[in-house]
Amino acid sequence: MATFVGFAVLVTALIHLYLWKRLVRDTTVPGRWRKAGGVAALVLALLVPATMAGTRGGAYWLAWPGYLWLAVMFYLLVLLLVLEVPMAVTKLVLRRRAMVAEPTAAVPEPALVGAEPEPALVGAAGPADPPAAAAAGQPDHDPARRLLLARGAAIFAGLTAAGITGYGVRTAMGPPQLDRVRIPLAKLPRSMDGLRIATVSDIHLGPLRGRAHTERIVEMINRMDADLVAVVGDLVDGSVAELGEAAEPLRDLRSRYGSFFVTGNHEYYSGVEEWVQEVDRLGLRVLQNERQEIRARGGVLDLAGVNDVTAAGTGLAAPADYAAALGDRDPSRPVVLLAHQPVAALEAAKFGVDLQLSGHTHGGQMVPFNYLVKLQQPVVSGLGEVDGTKVYVTNGAGFWGPPVRVGAAPQITLVELRAP
Repeated sequence: MATFVGFAVLVTALIHLYLWKRLVRDTTVPGRWRKAGGVAALVLALLVPATMAGTRGGAYWLAWPGYLWLAVMFYLLVLLLVLEVPMAVTKLVLRRRAMVAEPTAAVPEPALVGAEPEPALVGAAGPADPPAAAAAGQPDHDPARRLLLARGAAIFAGLTAAGITGYGVRTAMGPPQLDRVRIPLAKLPRSMDGLRIATVSDIHLGPLRGRAHTERIVEMINRMDADLVAVVGDLVDGSVAELGEAAEPLRDLRSRYGSFFVTGNHEYYSGVEEWVQEVDRLGLRVLQNERQEIRARGGVLDLAGVNDVTAAGTGLAAPADYAAALGDRDPSRPVVLLAHQPVAALEAAKFGVDLQLSGHTHGGQMVPFNYLVKLQQPVVSGLGEVDGTKVYVTNGAGFWGPPVRVGAAPQITLVELRAP
């Protein structure tokens, strides 16, 4: 952990050094404005780690300024890096134009044969006098042009980053979108055709989201009139003492055959044992490496759940145990697995899982993070397949870190199972 924190601080410092160079040093001349910009860059660089540490220690007042700057910082970095290439090309073009525009030194006409040279004027600069020749040319305006170019790029990047962040805040703080997906399962009995599972993940109760957030989600799920409710991890970013009241509305979830929960990685940062007890008290069945028979409409379906993959080695709860949850079962029955991270499908597929419901990715939350998530997770958003197992990944109803969502709106999904 100490190594990770040190690496994060180093990366943050390097990013702010780059931003200072492009937004302050390149756009100002030496003086008080450059000094003020340097101080601002230093304060913002310190704000990022202070927010990360402070919000976990209860200093929630840091959350809004710190996380908003984190989003703006990210988009400033992306935009300025994208602008590096056109900026370099523009500087090269300006430099060449300046060189072409410089007047060439006058070349004396050849003297006639036998003509006597004209007497030189005292103090006159001849062709061999380089300083006088240079002084006769136009002044070099390249530094002024470079300053104007840097300021233009900084203004464009700043306004664009602020605009994207503002749009992302509005999206993240708005209501989740309700999506519906139909997924055929080869083993599903025809009598169970149309069984509906309301799926939600990554609610992320914490410094910026409280009881009202939970109430809205519960109300939206109840309107779906689902047969099952699946909450697939990352419910909280804080302890039961801090967020127990915010989670209380979960007791009002309604479904025909029960509401279920599996742990996400953030539960292991927030006191997983207490939260398992609290969620159970609120009426959700916590599936910890186990499965539950769902008898409905004359058919049977196995609903299984595994602990998050991050549980391994924490000493707080049993690690994900796929054999315990999926082994020794009737293979003729369809099985739906609740697992917080899509990557769990790599193991689940070995046990013939028909469908896995997951979250964790937030759909990338902030473009272009979705491309980085692909490096770790086999499915980022929506329906995919891993080694024969169908995997549906919901974007999540909340957010982590910056209250910003760009390209991945918050989401609650009604999964409808269809018989062949």
